[in-house]
Amino acid sequence: MEKVIKNGKVAVIISNDWGSGFHTYGAPLEAIFNPQLVELIENKNYNEAMEFIEKTYPNVYAYDITGLCVEWVEEGREFYITEYDGLESIVYKDEIKWITA
Repeated sequence: MEKVIKNGKVAVIISNDWGSGFHTYGAPLEAIFNPQLVELIENKNYNEAMEFIEKTYPNVYAYDITGLCVEWVEEGREFYITEYDGLESIVYKDEIKWITA
């Protein structure tokens, strides 16, 4: 899977707005790392980004493309994407504090 890596960090696309998530609403891992989509989102080419998503990932629900943003995660760091009412956040594995019964 191709990824954009700059200064030891990997570009990850998430939804930074209310309404609907991106990865949490069905975008595959390939989509959240897609170099072409990263470039379109970073350059705010939202119409082209929407066309790209519709063509490349036809089953992905992308309601408000202007709410997508690129977050930079340290290469090799484990994370997952969580969502509340469409607003996605990155949660890092090493920052989770587990409770033991």
